[in-house]
Amino acid sequence: MLDPKRLDELAQRLSQALPPGLQHLREDMEKNFRAILQSAFSQMNLVSREEFEVQAELLKRTREKLERLEHQLAQLEQQLDKPE
Repeated sequence: MLDPKRLDELAQRLSQALPPGLQHLREDMEKNFRAILQSAFSQMNLVSREEFEVQAELLKRTREKLERLEHQLAQLEQQLDKPE
C-alpha cells in the first residue's frame, strides 16, 4: 500500500498546479485528488517497498539454494557415471 503521507504530498502538488483562477477550490480539489489517487493505487494491487524487499531477499536465498542443489546433483551424476 502506498504511504498515506506520500499520497497527501502528491495530492497537494496536484492542487498547487491548478491555474491561479482555481486556487480558491484548492482544498476541495486536494481532497478529490487524494480520493482519486487512493482509488487508482488500490486497484493496482501494489506492494510496499518493505514487502518488495522481503520478497526480493527470499528470492535471492531461494536462487542460491537452487544453485547449491544443482551443483550437488551434478556431482552425484558424475559419481554415478564413473565406472567402478
